[in-house]
Amino acid sequence: MKRLLRVFAGLVLCLALVACVQQMRLSGASDLPAARADLLRVASLNVHYIVLGRETGDWGVADWEGRRVSLDGVFRALEADLVAFQEMESFARGSDGSVNLARDWLLARNPGYRAAANGDWRAFPSTQPIFYRPDRLRMVDQGWFFFSETPDVLYARTFNGSWPAFCSWAEFEDVQGRRFRVANVHFDFSSRSNRRRSAELVRDRLAPVIEGGLPVILLGDLNAVQGAYTMEVLEAAGLSFPRVPSATFHFDRGLHLVGAIDHVGLGPGVTLAGGPYVVQRQFAGDWPSDHHPVVADVVVE
Repeated sequence: MKRLLRVFAGLVLCLALVACVQQMRLSGASDLPAARADLLRVASLNVHYIVLGRETGDWGVADWEGRRVSLDGVFRALEADLVAFQEMESFARGSDGSVNLARDWLLARNPGYRAAANGDWRAFPSTQPIFYRPDRLRMVDQGWFFFSETPDVLYARTFNGSWPAFCSWAEFEDVQGRRFRVANVHFDFSSRSNRRRSAELVRDRLAPVIEGGLPVILLGDLNAVQGAYTMEVLEAAGLSFPRVPSATFHFDRGLHLVGAIDHVGLGPGVTLAGGPYVVQRQFAGDWPSDHHPVVADVVVE
């Protein structure tokens, strides 16, 4: 028995050491360089859904009211020209999207932004909006498709029958008249086959856009670390993924134990000018979400 206890204690010590090493290795500087007018700053942030029927506890209404100032703080700190959000959902039942607390809060607090990839929830899934600055960008088109056998059916369930997941997208034109598309994705965290098939669908949808010469930026929560097969699939469409240097998921505790799972993908005609950066800090004494935002400065040719 004593020997078993020593072995157990040794394993616990080893795990603690590994966790400490990971925390040090995957933590980084949280301050961003000032945004530059000659660059386009893009960002991605999974804000975690809000459970409307849960008054107290994690991710309930009271939790949202406590962290919403922090979410506004990090959003402002990004100084981004566009931000792709995932899980921006106030979850009730089914696909009812008539209430979206996080989207409406941020738009009300930040009148210099508008929401693309957004619309009446009965015709457009609005839980993955792309906020943008209309003084720098004009939205010219938007759309969606679901990670499903029937991708063009609204709220279609995923390939294995789990909760609906999708890609929202919007096309923009900058003040110089240059057009580009932003794809905003959130892949399944629990099913490898769902992730792979979702990536294959995104590849197949984006490949002709890229081949047609339109610059593409992919943002989102891929639930995959650098070098994963999921990312290899997307690279086959012509995207490249600059390495995100630190953790983006932190268990809502500031624990950096896993490499970045939120990424920025750049197609031909989009050049990385700075970053990616990860903002790993609290605002107003709270974490905005269980994810950190990933940010990049780019040039669209």
